[in-house]
Amino acid sequence: MRNLSLIFLFCLLSSLSHAIELDFCVGDPSLPRGPEGYACKDPAKVTTDDFVYTGFRGEKTPNNVFGNNVTLAFSDVFPAFNGLGISMARLDFAIGGVIPVHSHRTSEVLLLVKGTIIAGFIDTNNTAYYKRLEVGDVMVFPQAMLHFQINVGKTPATAFVSLNGANPALQLTPTSLFAGNLPADIAQQITLLSHEEVRRMKRIFGTA
Repeated sequence: MRNLSLIFLFCLLSSLSHAIELDFCVGDPSLPRGPEGYACKDPAKVTTDDFVYTGFRGEKTPNNVFGNNVTLAFSDVFPAFNGLGISMARLDFAIGGVIPVHSHRTSEVLLLVKGTIIAGFIDTNNTAYYKRLEVGDVMVFPQAMLHFQINVGKTPATAFVSLNGANPALQLTPTSLFAGNLPADIAQQITLLSHEEVRRMKRIFGTA
């Protein structure tokens, strides 16, 4: 038992020493991304600008069939997040706009800064947890749960989200089913939609 304790302590100290070898690891997106993220940019070439992201500035015009505009700040566009296990996004909704059912590899926390939305998630027991949110409200979406947001107010809405992963990924369920290369007959079988409904959805996404 004493030997096991010593081995555990050694492994812990080794991992800690590795973790503090660098103060940060600003990613270099010009290099391939590995399982742990991007390779570090040469610290001698890192500047203050590497730690500042300006992509959330200004007005964002909803620009798709869902009536939303999503501005991602993942490690591929904000390399300072590389290795830190965090990322962000800005969500802008037209009146009636939605972020359709989707999921990430990570958990998410949302802060509403403008408008009124209904936000929720569905757990693996198919229980839906949803609530009307007003400005200043915060909601958490647990890791990998299907979740959504709907603008139910009379004005556009804006929210900011933070995720506990530098590259949390984003998989929209409708897009996955109807905007990719999944054949219409398979989509029909796995969704219980009619052939006409599946074809209509594929036309919306330009894949009919």
